[in-house]
Amino acid sequence: MSESVAVTGMGLLTPAGTGAAAMWDCLCQGRSTATSDPALRGMPVDFSCQVPGFDPAGVKSIAWRTNRFIQLAVVAARMALTDACLAPGRFDQQRVGVVLGVGAASMEHWPGETEKLLQGRLRAISPLSLPRSIPNMAAGEIALDLGVTGPNLVVSTACASGATALGVAKDLLAADRCDVVLAGGAESPRASEMVALCFSRMSVLSRRCQDPALASRPFDAERDGFVLGEGAAVMVLERAAHARSRKANVRAWLSGYGASADAHHPTTPDPEGKGATAAIGAALHEAGLRHDDVGHINAHGSSTDFNDLYEAATLSRVFDRPPPVTANKGSLGHGIGAAGAIEAACSVLTLQHQLIPPVANFSRPDPRIDLDIVAAVPRPRRVEAVLSNSFGFGGQNAALLFTRA
Repeated sequence: MSESVAVTGMGLLTPAGTGAAAMWDCLCQGRSTATSDPALRGMPVDFSCQVPGFDPAGVKSIAWRTNRFIQLAVVAARMALTDACLAPGRFDQQRVGVVLGVGAASMEHWPGETEKLLQGRLRAISPLSLPRSIPNMAAGEIALDLGVTGPNLVVSTACASGATALGVAKDLLAADRCDVVLAGGAESPRASEMVALCFSRMSVLSRRCQDPALASRPFDAERDGFVLGEGAAVMVLERAAHARSRKANVRAWLSGYGASADAHHPTTPDPEGKGATAAIGAALHEAGLRHDDVGHINAHGSSTDFNDLYEAATLSRVFDRPPPVTANKGSLGHGIGAAGAIEAACSVLTLQHQLIPPVANFSRPDPRIDLDIVAAVPRPRRVEAVLSNSFGFGGQNAALLFTRA
């Protein structure tokens, strides 16, 4: 068991809009944000969940040399610091770290650069191609923007990246390497035709092109794949003593983190759920909680047939009777490296509001899945602890336990 760390600020850019309130309203309405996507016109799957109205002019000084995932990360980090009432210059910059989760290299400018290469126009290739695309620059640009000089890194565990980043940040605080860590995830997979096409070729995307709003349907009997999303979620995490010393408003506590590997298959999870079970068990142990202390599960819920079935079976094995379950991807799509951080933020909001949002598009239960899925309307419930699950290609699992402040 290790000391819980305080969540004192959150910055969110999601397909529901800007900020926590916009996302929470969308989730509680059970509203899907999936629409046709001009960036994917002509692709086999031409729709996604997009952050509406995001204007790079807000980060004009770096917009010319950065890709969209970096811009989203920087804006979310600024929002998180403001929410935490931490103004630049009022903290020890060397004791503030940044840990971001990014699932893949950004390829949004690569088609044009590749064409130049194939044409032999080598000197026309932009020297910005690499630094605007590599994952670590999301954390690096946040440090440049805010002037923070503590540990600075990006973790990449595919679709678990955002959750893994929060867990690694918790470890940095426990080791007393930082007083504050800005942690979360950022990704814009729909900004790249190549990334979108690769997911499509893997047959993991829903193909409901005629009705995108009904496409993402976690745990539903008619699910046929996930919908690409995008976004960024950054949390301000603080050591408890640091938060108390400045009389910070604590939204919730990050009390437990567990990580594991399936060591089973490159993309398919272990059907027996041994890795996921180990991650959940480790998070419970670190938090000093029993299974029946968990009042709600924010599931990974990707909306693919096998993965939802596997997660449901795992939860049924771990818990005698799993508590109520929601899955945010029905509303927001799958933000890949950002997804785990966005869902962690949803978990914090559930603890604050004592309300569980429904799964969008859940209309017909899968008879193979024995879970209490929250559907149609939000469910009021006294919740003291929330489990947030994230699983990624490579068999990489991350489980987070948040407790009520």
